[in-house]
Amino acid sequence: MRRGIFITFEGGEGAGKSTQVRRLAERLAASGREVVTTREPGGSEGAEAIRALLVQGEADRWSPIAETLLLYAARADHLERLIRPALARGAIVISDRFADSTRAYQGAAGGIDPTLINRIEHAVLGATRPDLTLILDLPAEAGLARAAERGGAEARFESKGLAFHQRLREGFLAVAAAEPDRCAVIDANQSIDGVSAAIAEAVANFLRRDREAER
Repeated sequence: MRRGIFITFEGGEGAGKSTQVRRLAERLAASGREVVTTREPGGSEGAEAIRALLVQGEADRWSPIAETLLLYAARADHLERLIRPALARGAIVISDRFADSTRAYQGAAGGIDPTLINRIEHAVLGATRPDLTLILDLPAEAGLARAAERGGAEARFESKGLAFHQRLREGFLAVAAAEPDRCAVIDANQSIDGVSAAIAEAVANFLRRDREAER
């Protein structure tokens, strides 16, 4: 049986992750692999219930530490009920956000000690880590403008202000710099097709390395 592959998308608000998750899933499914798409917070029944608590309401509804604990409760259920079973049967799992979002949102932007986040991450994730992370990067101002056009009830994090989102962007870029073998930074301040092409190249490079490693 082929081993499963875990791909995550990360980035600030308005980066276009959902669109690119769908496009990549369609491309990979065309090769005959089972592809499972999911999102965080959410992805399982229990995690979706927690999502509503996190993404709706006023910006100060939860403190960063409360957000971290809620996110990891959701993530634990997501892993147990969807991600790990799919990987065990050899599927490609593509998640719109995962643990790097906690490092960036609650850590870099929210001020939580990264040592605490790392300890919780180690306890919940165990050996289940992304094989490839695609970080869609664009200026915070541009991302917030796109998110405002999108609208909707799930705008709690978008309302946290420009300074928060600038720190958020820096947090994601720091993750990429710390783990260059896992992360690929994609310029999201271009056309949808341009972003898709850059993602396709990054994924092709990863799959080539992955095949070579298995030989």
